[in-house]
Amino acid sequence: MTKFGFYNNAPKISFDTHLINLHPDQRKILIELRNFVRTIGDNVVEDIRPHRIVYSKTLAFRNFLDVQPAIEEIIIATKKNRKETPIIYKISNKQDFEKLKEEIISAYKNIN
Repeated sequence: MTKFGFYNNAPKISFDTHLINLHPDQRKILIELRNFVRTIGDNVVEDIRPHRIVYSKTLAFRNFLDVQPAIEEIIIATKKNRKETPIIYKISNKQDFEKLKEEIISAYKNIN
């Protein structure tokens, strides 16, 4: 049963599957990114998919963050409105991630 009381019989994809082929530095950033996003609001929903991780605001599927792990970088798309085109960033080091934190918070707060 999910956090919202729904049953799902589909096989669960583990977050760890995204860590397997990553460079160790990218692994650390992805884990830190996940921990950060999960703390910005009580209604953040993490949807782990085969090639990416999507973060939404509640089950209304208002996606505000799309994370695609790649071997040497992490591709992140933020979205503040369902009708706008996502803004794409590439993170290859901790400094890139630190610069992006405010944008992630803004996307979370403004998605509608």
